[in-house]
Amino acid sequence: MHAEPFTIPIWTDLLAVGVGSLQGALFAAGFRDRRLDLLGVAIIGVAAGFGGGILRDVLLAQTPAALQSNGYLPVATAAALIGMLLERLFRRVRHVITVLDALTLGLFGAIGTTKALAVGLPPVPAVFLGALSAVGGSVLRDLLLNLPIALMHVGSLYAVAAVLGSATLVLLVAAGVPITAAAISCVVLTVVIRVLAVVFRWSLPEQRSLGWRRRGGTARG
Repeated sequence: MHAEPFTIPIWTDLLAVGVGSLQGALFAAGFRDRRLDLLGVAIIGVAAGFGGGILRDVLLAQTPAALQSNGYLPVATAAALIGMLLERLFRRVRHVITVLDALTLGLFGAIGTTKALAVGLPPVPAVFLGALSAVGGSVLRDLLLNLPIALMHVGSLYAVAAVLGSATLVLLVAAGVPITAAAISCVVLTVVIRVLAVVFRWSLPEQRSLGWRRRGGTARG
């Protein structure tokens, strides 16, 4: 299965990177005990904004898109610093940031999935790569902050939204739907699932211990 890469205007791509960097900086600024300086916050913000795209392009043996233009690094760095300096203001409009973050998730997922299909990857790896593009920034952010990776714990279907969006794109392309329509469907579905999960606090079932308790020498389930 092959498809042409889903391309978006440069300003939309920069917006996605900027929002990702802003989110990373806001997250990092919340840890007062870490005593991060401006450089530290900028690095975490850049990692959050670029992480997924860089991982995607490295796995596809391509030059990272973020390194092919002079605009990405300044935008990511500026967004990260703004996020740290105006943290309290952005906390008040967190619902707007949630929607923008969901849009970024969908855009990166659509771009990653179509890039994977364009180079000839099978459907399942293409879905994996699309989801990785979407969530890779948050993974690198948590690693840099020496935190447990958030998407591996009970949460609001962050990775699930990315996987379902990417899978929908692959299925639509396989059914003969034009790539642009399939990509838009991926973005819309990802945004809807992510936003609804945050609003209604949906999450996957939490892992429960299946071990047996021993009380007075008797095993109990």
